[in-house]
Amino acid sequence: MARFIRAVIFDCDGVLVDSEMLSAGVLMEMMAEIELPITPEIFRSDFLGRSFAAAALRAEQRFGRPLPADFQTNYRRRLLRRMAADLQPMTGVRALLQRMQAPFCLATSSSPERLAVSLDVTGLAPFFAGMAFTASQVPHGKPAPDLFLFAAGRLGVRPQDCLVIEDSEMGIRAAQAAGMAAWHFAGGAHIRAGYRLPGGVVPERRVESMDELAAGLTEFGLC
Repeated sequence: MARFIRAVIFDCDGVLVDSEMLSAGVLMEMMAEIELPITPEIFRSDFLGRSFAAAALRAEQRFGRPLPADFQTNYRRRLLRRMAADLQPMTGVRALLQRMQAPFCLATSSSPERLAVSLDVTGLAPFFAGMAFTASQVPHGKPAPDLFLFAAGRLGVRPQDCLVIEDSEMGIRAAQAAGMAAWHFAGGAHIRAGYRLPGGVVPERRVESMDELAAGLTEFGLC
Protein backbone atom coordinates (compact mmCIF):
# COMPACT_ATOMS: atom_id res chain seq x y z
CA MET A 1 0.00 0.00 0.00
CA ALA A 2 1.78 3.11 -1.25
CA ARG A 3 -0.62 5.65 0.19
CA PHE A 4 -0.46 7.10 3.70
CA ILE A 5 -3.23 5.69 5.87
CA ARG A 6 -4.38 7.65 8.90
CA ALA A 7 -7.71 6.00 9.85
CA VAL A 8 -9.63 2.73 9.54
CA ILE A 9 -13.31 2.25 8.74
CA PHE A 10 -14.80 -1.13 9.68
CA ASP A 11 -17.91 -2.68 8.20
CA CYS A 12 -20.01 -4.43 10.84
CA ASP A 13 -21.83 -7.52 9.53
CA GLY A 14 -19.35 -10.14 8.40
CA VAL A 15 -16.40 -8.18 9.75
CA LEU A 16 -16.93 -7.22 13.38
CA VAL A 17 -19.78 -9.65 14.01
CA ASP A 18 -20.35 -13.05 12.40
CA SER A 19 -23.92 -12.35 11.40
CA GLU A 20 -24.34 -13.12 7.72
CA MET A 21 -25.29 -16.78 8.05
CA LEU A 22 -27.90 -15.82 10.68
CA SER A 23 -29.32 -13.29 8.21
CA ALA A 24 -29.31 -15.86 5.43
CA GLY A 25 -31.12 -18.42 7.56
CA VAL A 26 -33.90 -16.05 8.59
CA LEU A 27 -34.33 -14.66 5.09
CA MET A 28 -34.46 -18.06 3.43
CA GLU A 29 -37.05 -19.25 5.95
CA MET A 30 -39.25 -16.23 5.31
CA MET A 31 -38.89 -16.30 1.54
CA ALA A 32 -39.95 -19.95 1.55
CA GLU A 33 -43.00 -19.03 3.62
CA ILE A 34 -44.19 -16.62 0.90
CA GLU A 35 -43.37 -19.14 -1.84
CA LEU A 36 -40.38 -17.24 -3.19
CA PRO A 37 -37.64 -19.64 -2.11
CA ILE A 38 -34.04 -18.49 -2.44
CA THR A 39 -30.82 -20.45 -2.40
CA PRO A 40 -27.65 -19.49 -0.53
CA GLU A 41 -26.27 -18.40 -3.90
CA ILE A 42 -29.18 -15.96 -4.41
CA PHE A 43 -28.69 -14.64 -0.88
CA ARG A 44 -25.02 -13.96 -1.63
CA SER A 45 -25.67 -12.30 -4.99
CA ASP A 46 -28.86 -10.33 -4.25
CA PHE A 47 -28.86 -9.60 -0.51
CA LEU A 48 -25.39 -9.76 1.03
CA GLY A 49 -23.92 -6.32 1.69
CA ARG A 50 -26.96 -4.43 0.38
CA SER A 51 -29.48 -2.25 2.19
CA PHE A 52 -32.87 -3.92 2.61
CA ALA A 53 -34.43 -1.55 0.07
CA ALA A 54 -31.85 -2.48 -2.57
CA ALA A 55 -32.17 -6.18 -1.78
CA ALA A 56 -35.97 -6.03 -1.97
CA LEU A 57 -35.73 -4.41 -5.40
CA ARG A 58 -33.45 -7.22 -6.57
CA ALA A 59 -35.96 -9.76 -5.29
CA GLU A 60 -38.80 -8.02 -7.11
CA GLN A 61 -36.80 -8.02 -10.32
CA ARG A 62 -35.87 -11.69 -9.91
CA PHE A 63 -39.35 -13.01 -9.05
CA GLY A 64 -41.55 -10.54 -10.87
CA ARG A 65 -43.54 -9.43 -7.83
CA PRO A 66 -42.81 -7.28 -4.80
CA LEU A 67 -42.31 -8.56 -1.30
CA PRO A 68 -45.33 -8.21 1.00
CA ALA A 69 -45.69 -4.78 2.58
CA ASP A 70 -44.96 -6.12 6.06
CA PHE A 71 -42.05 -8.35 5.00
CA GLN A 72 -39.28 -5.99 6.06
CA THR A 73 -40.81 -5.34 9.47
CA ASN A 74 -41.33 -9.04 10.12
CA TYR A 75 -37.86 -9.92 8.83
CA ARG A 76 -36.19 -7.38 11.09
CA ARG A 77 -38.19 -8.53 14.10
CA ARG A 78 -37.34 -12.19 13.54
CA LEU A 79 -33.70 -11.47 12.75
CA LEU A 80 -33.21 -9.35 15.85
CA ARG A 81 -34.58 -12.21 17.96
CA ARG A 82 -32.16 -14.63 16.28
CA MET A 83 -29.26 -12.24 16.75
CA ALA A 84 -30.06 -11.65 20.41
CA ALA A 85 -29.92 -15.41 20.96
CA ASP A 86 -27.07 -16.50 18.68
CA LEU A 87 -24.91 -13.62 17.42
CA GLN A 88 -21.19 -13.83 18.16
CA PRO A 89 -18.41 -11.27 17.69
CA MET A 90 -15.81 -12.22 15.11
CA THR A 91 -13.09 -14.24 16.79
CA GLY A 92 -10.29 -11.96 17.96
CA VAL A 93 -12.07 -8.68 17.23
CA ARG A 94 -11.98 -7.31 20.79
CA ALA A 95 -8.22 -7.85 21.03
CA LEU A 96 -7.76 -6.10 17.69
CA LEU A 97 -9.85 -3.07 18.67
CA GLN A 98 -8.01 -2.76 21.97
CA ARG A 99 -4.73 -2.57 20.04
CA MET A 100 -5.83 0.09 17.55
CA GLN A 101 -3.54 3.13 17.46
CA ALA A 102 -5.18 5.01 14.59
CA PRO A 103 -8.64 6.65 14.65
CA PHE A 104 -11.35 4.21 13.61
CA CYS A 105 -15.10 3.98 13.17
CA LEU A 106 -17.85 1.72 11.88
CA ALA A 107 -19.96 2.19 8.72
CA THR A 108 -22.70 -0.31 7.90
CA SER A 109 -25.66 -0.87 5.58
CA SER A 110 -27.62 -2.24 8.55
CA SER A 111 -30.48 -0.36 10.15
CA PRO A 112 -29.76 1.57 13.34
CA GLU A 113 -31.84 -0.97 15.28
CA ARG A 114 -29.90 -3.93 13.95
CA LEU A 115 -26.59 -2.18 14.56
CA ALA A 116 -27.55 -1.44 18.17
CA VAL A 117 -28.38 -5.10 18.79
CA SER A 118 -25.15 -6.23 17.09
CA LEU A 119 -22.98 -4.01 19.25
CA ASP A 120 -24.85 -4.61 22.50
CA VAL A 121 -25.09 -8.41 22.19
CA THR A 122 -21.42 -8.78 21.29
CA GLY A 123 -20.12 -6.23 23.79
CA LEU A 124 -18.53 -4.06 21.10
CA ALA A 125 -20.58 -0.92 21.74
CA PRO A 126 -17.94 0.82 23.92
CA PHE A 127 -15.42 0.71 21.08
CA PHE A 128 -17.69 2.71 18.77
CA ALA A 129 -19.41 5.25 21.03
CA GLY A 130 -20.43 8.12 18.76
CA MET A 131 -18.52 6.62 15.84
CA ALA A 132 -20.96 4.08 14.37
CA PHE A 133 -22.70 5.18 11.18
CA THR A 134 -25.46 3.61 9.10
CA ALA A 135 -26.78 4.01 5.57
CA SER A 136 -29.81 5.79 7.05
CA GLN A 137 -27.58 8.86 7.48
CA VAL A 138 -26.74 9.32 3.79
CA PRO A 139 -28.71 9.64 0.52
CA HIS A 140 -27.36 6.48 -1.08
CA GLY A 141 -26.13 3.22 0.47
CA LYS A 142 -23.35 0.95 -0.73
CA PRO A 143 -22.05 0.54 -3.44
CA ALA A 144 -22.34 4.35 -3.61
CA PRO A 145 -19.49 6.05 -1.72
CA ASP A 146 -21.76 8.24 0.41
CA LEU A 147 -21.51 6.31 3.67
CA PHE A 148 -17.74 6.01 3.64
CA LEU A 149 -17.32 9.67 2.70
CA PHE A 150 -19.62 10.59 5.58
CA ALA A 151 -17.56 8.41 7.95
CA ALA A 152 -14.31 10.00 6.79
CA GLY A 153 -15.80 13.43 7.43
CA ARG A 154 -16.75 12.46 10.96
CA LEU A 155 -13.25 11.09 11.53
CA GLY A 156 -11.78 14.36 10.20
CA VAL A 157 -9.62 12.44 7.71
CA ARG A 158 -9.37 12.78 3.94
CA PRO A 159 -10.99 9.87 2.07
CA GLN A 160 -7.72 8.94 0.39
CA ASP A 161 -6.15 8.55 3.83
CA CYS A 162 -8.69 5.93 4.97
CA LEU A 163 -8.55 2.14 4.89
CA VAL A 164 -11.85 0.22 4.76
CA ILE A 165 -12.23 -3.34 6.08
CA GLU A 166 -15.08 -5.03 4.20
CA ASP A 167 -16.36 -8.53 3.53
CA SER A 168 -18.70 -7.94 0.58
CA GLU A 169 -18.65 -6.85 -3.04
CA MET A 170 -20.92 -3.89 -2.33
CA GLY A 171 -18.72 -2.64 0.48
CA ILE A 172 -15.48 -2.91 -1.45
CA ARG A 173 -17.04 -1.17 -4.46
CA ALA A 174 -18.22 1.63 -2.16
CA ALA A 175 -14.80 2.04 -0.57
CA GLN A 176 -13.07 2.18 -3.94
CA ALA A 177 -15.66 4.64 -5.28
CA ALA A 178 -14.80 6.84 -2.29
CA GLY A 179 -11.11 6.73 -3.23
CA MET A 180 -10.20 4.65 -0.18
CA ALA A 181 -8.01 1.59 0.19
CA ALA A 182 -10.07 -1.57 0.72
CA TRP A 183 -9.10 -4.86 2.34
CA HIS A 184 -11.29 -7.94 2.06
CA PHE A 185 -11.94 -9.60 5.42
CA ALA A 186 -12.53 -13.30 4.76
CA GLY A 187 -12.90 -14.67 8.28
CA GLY A 188 -16.69 -14.92 8.49
CA ALA A 189 -18.84 -18.05 8.33
CA HIS A 190 -20.41 -16.90 5.05
CA ILE A 191 -16.99 -16.89 3.39
CA ARG A 192 -16.38 -20.45 4.57
CA ALA A 193 -19.83 -21.31 3.21
CA GLY A 194 -18.81 -20.23 -0.28
CA TYR A 195 -19.18 -16.46 -0.71
CA ARG A 196 -16.62 -15.10 -3.17
CA LEU A 197 -16.01 -11.67 -4.59
CA PRO A 198 -16.75 -11.31 -8.31
CA GLY A 199 -13.70 -11.36 -10.53
CA GLY A 200 -13.91 -7.65 -11.28
CA VAL A 201 -13.76 -6.63 -7.61
CA VAL A 202 -10.11 -6.53 -6.54
CA PRO A 203 -9.26 -5.37 -2.99
CA GLU A 204 -5.76 -4.33 -2.10
CA ARG A 205 -5.42 -7.22 0.34
CA ARG A 206 -7.33 -10.25 1.59
CA VAL A 207 -7.07 -11.24 5.26
CA GLU A 208 -8.39 -14.50 6.66
CA SER A 209 -8.67 -13.70 10.38
CA MET A 210 -8.48 -10.93 12.95
CA ASP A 211 -4.93 -12.00 13.80
CA GLU A 212 -3.94 -11.59 10.15
CA LEU A 213 -5.75 -8.26 10.01
CA ALA A 214 -3.93 -7.07 13.14
CA ALA A 215 -0.59 -8.05 11.61
CA GLY A 216 -1.44 -6.11 8.44
CA LEU A 217 -2.54 -3.02 10.34
CA THR A 218 0.61 -3.21 12.45
CA GLU A 219 2.71 -3.01 9.28
CA PHE A 220 1.30 0.46 8.69
CA GLY A 221 1.45 1.66 12.28
CA LEU A 222 -2.32 1.52 12.66
CA CYS A 223 -2.47 -1.19 15.32
